[in-house]
Amino acid sequence: MPLARADFHEQNLASAQAEAQRLFAQKAVLQGGWLTWVASQLYTLRPAEYASMVRRALACLQQPSEK
Repeated sequence: MPLARADFHEQNLASAQAEAQRLFAQKAVLQGGWLTWVASQLYTLRPAEYASMVRRALACLQQPSEK
């Protein structure tokens, strides 16, 4: 039986955040090529719900801090 959405989110949140951190850390290294690279990395993530979680976490990391 598939996991409920909330259960899936809870079980995979830490992993998705860690993956987003890993991808974001490469931004300074890859500079102009980062966007293409990160898109290709996100494309390989499965299931799609997990890829979406990573994408959302990555978007949060890219927002300037509200300080």
